[in-house]
Amino acid sequence: MKSNILNFLLILSSFFGYLEWGIDNSSFLFEVEYQVISGLFTDFNSVSHPFTLLPLLGQILLVITLFQKQPSKKLTYLGIVLLGLLFGLMLFISIINLNFKILLSVIPFFIITFLIIRNQRKK
Repeated sequence: MKSNILNFLLILSSFFGYLEWGIDNSSFLFEVEYQVISGLFTDFNSVSHPFTLLPLLGQILLVITLFQKQPSKKLTYLGIVLLGLLFGLMLFISIINLNFKILLSVIPFFIITFLIIRNQRKK
């Protein structure tokens, strides 16, 4: 049960990753995901980039684990890695640019990731 809760919290924390680009452009990850999902069915070429599709696949894998009685460690770790690619890049960008909004938005993801790994290793 604890694994399901942690996986749910990880999915939830991933929605609130904050992105900024250019001068006046910013959005949360859930807003961008809505555009990506709608673009998958209308114009696949506009959204077919690894940094858009891989994190989305990671979230899908984590959602699958929510419906398992005992969440699969492999699916959980793969989901973390796929989402971690984007969140690692966001962390790197926030440190280089000293952007505290982005930094604060990625910290919950990494804390919950740490808790999941610690929980999985206890088993």
